Amino acid sequence: MDKQKTLIGRADVLGGLVEHPAIKAILSWNPEALLDAKFDRGELTLTIAAKNICSAAAAVQAAGYNFLEDLTAVDWFPSTPRFQVTYHILSHSLKEYIRLKVLLDGAESGVESMTSVWPSANYYEREVFDLFGIRFDGHPNLRRILMPDEWEGYPLRKDYPVEGYR
Repeated sequence: MDKQKTLIGRADVLGGLVEHPAIKAILSWNPEALLDAKFDRGELTLTIAAKNICSAAAAVQAAGYNFLEDLTAVDWFPSTPRFQVTYHILSHSLKEYIRLKVLLDGAESGVESMTSVWPSANYYEREVFDLFGIRFDGHPNLRRILMPDEWEGYPLRKDYPVEGYR
């Protein structure tokens, strides 16, 4: 009964998307984890609470979304929340993509590593850490992958100096 009340209360966010397989999977697992859903130009983007991202990914994986294609980030500085981490996920059986995104506050932001759900997230997470400084808690080997180990700062942050630190 509580889930039904939650679904009715979320009609403003979900509109006619409640029957989409990814949304159904997340709502049946934890309706509060889904913060927003947007279907635009044939693509579905689901905003997930940062603390629930791995469990939400496992839910959509169980619904048939079997391939993490990419993981990236955006720095929205000086806006708050500052960072957006986006996961592009494919379902071979359904022949469609979805995006899961989380919003993170602050320069020392972190989110749970996706490597427990999709081991292929390993290098993507290292790249995002190296260039944006976003930490992935529980990552098996979180260290720089593109920049030298002694590099100062994170070059894709909007507040990074154009000529680097001197």
